[in-house]
Amino acid sequence: MKAIQSIRGMHDILPESVHVWQFLEARLRMLLGSYGYREIRLPAVEFTELFARSIGDVTDIVEKEMYTFEDRNGDRLSLRPEGTAGCVRAGIEHGLLHNQVQRLWYQGPMFRHERPQKGRYRQFHQVGMEVFGVPGPDVDAELLAFTARLWKLIGLRDLRLEINTLGTPGSRERYRERLIAYFEAHRDGLDAEAARRLHENPLRLLDSKHPETAAIARSAPTLLEDLDAESRAHFDTLCAHLDAMGIVYTHNPRLVRGLDYYTHTVFEWITEELGAQGTVCAGGRYDGLVQQLGGRATPAIGLAMGLERLVALLVEQDAVAPPDGPDVYLVVPGETDARAQVLAEQLRDELPGLHLVMNCGGGSMKAQMKKADRTGARYAVILGPDEMATGTVVVKTLRDDEGGQLTVAQHDLAALMHARLKR
Repeated sequence: MKAIQSIRGMHDILPESVHVWQFLEARLRMLLGSYGYREIRLPAVEFTELFARSIGDVTDIVEKEMYTFEDRNGDRLSLRPEGTAGCVRAGIEHGLLHNQVQRLWYQGPMFRHERPQKGRYRQFHQVGMEVFGVPGPDVDAELLAFTARLWKLIGLRDLRLEINTLGTPGSRERYRERLIAYFEAHRDGLDAEAARRLHENPLRLLDSKHPETAAIARSAPTLLEDLDAESRAHFDTLCAHLDAMGIVYTHNPRLVRGLDYYTHTVFEWITEELGAQGTVCAGGRYDGLVQQLGGRATPAIGLAMGLERLVALLVEQDAVAPPDGPDVYLVVPGETDARAQVLAEQLRDELPGLHLVMNCGGGSMKAQMKKADRTGARYAVILGPDEMATGTVVVKTLRDDEGGQLTVAQHDLAALMHARLKR
């Protein structure tokens, strides 16, 4: 019978690499708390309409990439392709947003039916941050300061920040008309999909991956010429805050992001070390989305960071040390005796946090000592028939020279381990 394998683009995270994920997640959680963010936990499945109304009907995500199905009640549902829409939906539904400032974060799997490649999967994991109720560029700058601090905290190097402004809906509409006119004049050079989308979503042509369309887009007009005074002031103030904090950035006037709901600030943190999938963190301001989804007008900004890409970068840059082995491996030659389990539980009671692995399943002394060594344990504690008869254990040092091997009374073992392990 053929073995069942994982679905293409949905991969297992094996124990050998989980420690890098745990390193990243622990530092993220600590830093998020220090900036005043509270965690919200969101469902992985939402009504399809939520994403069509927020992300936009004429986007790759909604048109091509979402996992959408009809449930037994006839409702159209989708696995979430991103987290912002669900967070806004929850905020509206539970009354979290009106006349309130909320700093929220979430984590979990997202789903897009893309072509799998390095750094791009069909199930991928994100941490998202969303701020509601703050209209000014100061919170935009704070969000970027958070990310810059995170890279230092986890030891990542050589990340590049690109920023842009998409202005207000009014300024973007003026720009949209000029952009359509420009691309219409070069319509013969556009690929079929770009031509189809031209009148519905012309900004998406600016980051086209099709070579001919991308070449045309490089000479397209920029939004800066259509910015109103409010949008320009917002962007200039953001840049001044970043300059004051010493955060290095590049203004990329063609950065538009892939979701329709963005206004004003958009940004990406990019690495050159992961090939084509170089964006590890991105986001922007979306002041109209809450109202668009049925709530009252609420200023908002957020970001998402791809954990797979950050983990890959941490591994690439050798930023995370491998985990330590157990403190103690309890060797029980022959058949396991209940007294060995009693001793193991007593040690765990007396030394909270002790990392102790007890040999289960029997085996010879030699075989169990090999297992102890392979785990990377610092000490082997041997409890054989002779030790059980005399109420003692043999403690053998496996990783350093602090004492070699000695025999101690079982009731003194916790004190010895406390002294050796500094616990």
